[in-house]
Amino acid sequence: MNIETWFDPRTFTLTYLVWDAETRDAVVIDPVLDYDPIAVSTFTESADKVTAFVDEKGLRLHWVLETHAHADHLSASQVLAERHGARIAIGSRITEVQEVFAGLFDLADLATDGSQFDALVEDGQTVQAGALSCEVIATPGHTPACVTWRIGGALFTGDALFMPDSGTGRCDFPKGSAEQLYASVRRLYAMPDDTRIFVGHDYQPGGRELAYETTVGQSKADNIQLTGSTSQEDFVAFRKARDATLRPPRLLF
Repeated sequence: MNIETWFDPRTFTLTYLVWDAETRDAVVIDPVLDYDPIAVSTFTESADKVTAFVDEKGLRLHWVLETHAHADHLSASQVLAERHGARIAIGSRITEVQEVFAGLFDLADLATDGSQFDALVEDGQTVQAGALSCEVIATPGHTPACVTWRIGGALFTGDALFMPDSGTGRCDFPKGSAEQLYASVRRLYAMPDDTRIFVGHDYQPGGRELAYETTVGQSKADNIQLTGSTSQEDFVAFRKARDATLRPPRLLF
């Protein structure tokens, strides 16, 4: 299994392409669609890099895998699916997110049945992409629809778990839950210590160099917000206090 990574400094987002070297089967996780807030328009610089790599390597992109609906960047899933004949998968509880935002913004015409996606996946389900097996691990808390994708010995955690010096995702979005996120991360911490973790964002605290890969063992030992010994009570109190100080994500609306 090979992993190619792109970092979007405008939104601090990581996009991952996972492929099998022998069969050329591939999936992409959380691709970015670029957005210019001044011009109020999208562009495809980030998606073009993925497409160029897929074409150069002669890969077959089977699936675009979303970890959740994003508030701080737009998704290029539709762009890449159309270009490469791929399908799009997201957690089945996306329907709850759609219902909330349809009500918040009075979007009467928004379908809230998840029909915009090709597959609504459940915890424990496996999405097959040729030789690649992509297992779904439900990790709600940041949003109710968050999932972690396990491919081989690697976890792609989206916004559930960040690098140890960045902590975890916020839980103050509609239907977010610090209690659920605590349970989700504890579930990941039950995996072998050498399990690789690839995070959805890196905010480079203190101006440090980009970092996006850690392990279960490192996270359990060093995560500044939730170690292996942190109690639920302490984490929930911390998360709620911190979330109360955070501004809305730049592209939420």
